[in-house]
Amino acid sequence: MTRAFLVVIDSVGIGGAPDADAFFNGSLPDTGANTVAHIAQAQALTVPILDSLGLGAAVRLASGDDVPGLDAAPTAAWGAAQEVSPGKDTPSGHWELAGVPVPWDWTYFPDTQPALPADLTALICKLAGTDGIHGNCHASGTAIIDAHGAAHLQDGWPIVYTSADSVLQIAAHEESFGLDRLLKLCKDLAPHLHAMKVGRVIARPFLGAPGRFKRTANRKDYAIAPPSPTLCDNAQAAGRKVYAVGKIGDIFSMRGIDENRKGEDRALMGHLSDLIDTAEDGSFTFANFVEFDSLYGHRRDIAGYADHLEWFDGALGDLLPRLRDGDLLIVTADHGNDPSWPGTDHTREQVPVLVHGIGARALGQLAFVDVAASVADHLNIPHTGPGKSFL
Repeated sequence: MTRAFLVVIDSVGIGGAPDADAFFNGSLPDTGANTVAHIAQAQALTVPILDSLGLGAAVRLASGDDVPGLDAAPTAAWGAAQEVSPGKDTPSGHWELAGVPVPWDWTYFPDTQPALPADLTALICKLAGTDGIHGNCHASGTAIIDAHGAAHLQDGWPIVYTSADSVLQIAAHEESFGLDRLLKLCKDLAPHLHAMKVGRVIARPFLGAPGRFKRTANRKDYAIAPPSPTLCDNAQAAGRKVYAVGKIGDIFSMRGIDENRKGEDRALMGHLSDLIDTAEDGSFTFANFVEFDSLYGHRRDIAGYADHLEWFDGALGDLLPRLRDGDLLIVTADHGNDPSWPGTDHTREQVPVLVHGIGARALGQLAFVDVAASVADHLNIPHTGPGKSFL
């Protein structure tokens, strides 16, 4: 048997999807967004490993945009994938990569203040045991903590916010409010939000004092469960060990997952490195590196995003030579988050599909679900969703 590693570099998009005009940052449609190309056009981007896998070629296939410095002839299989799910959020992208397009329309909260309906606000207050909440609007997570953190420390009200995604986020101080209390609040609230078809309730703990607040690594996502068996479920049902790295366990509600390893991206790279050395024959490892998105995309930090890509590229270069004969490793993404784009939300983009282990060839235009079909094909397990293997 052989192993498969599916690595999602969160938000590393490669050009506007065909339906990008139906998705917005504020009033601006996402048409023309291109996370990788716009970073490379703004500053020197040195990612020789990703480029050798086909990143530059994939950008040009998806968009035709110029990608300065990314002009290597690919030594791996490469393509560009398009999503069909009606969202540009994390669950939609990951579920579809795992073979399950989202079959419903997500619920989104309006960009108004207040953003939440009164009955939902009342429920949050009841579950939190408070007389009110702070925020109640669309916001960047770091900005809203800076804006309301001091008041939160005084009155204990949770900081509640949302975005253009189908999500409700609750921030609270780990010490004054309590981490366990925050996690319980989000866990108890999640079933109500899931019934509304809101994709995730996210606990966003932070520490520090006014002017020095910092979010911690104890974030937890309470995501709605996929509506049908995913690649993870099918691998586990076939008796294969399934490892999750990063927030994969949260995204899939731990369904079909045997072991979940969490932490910040550099720690996650250590976990992925360990699994490349130790994971059993026939196993499936599904990894997500979120900081491209959370630290740099949403904050519109081009330089930080570029630095993180270069860090990942160097680490990937250390991993590839340690793969075993017959291993499959796919690097892809779940959506875009162009740090040059107006606004603070995700961008509706195509994503790269860079494949180590099947030789050098152009895969052309793919669907997200083709990734799941291909991993299943490689592992010789059933594939129950749509999609066609490119192996």
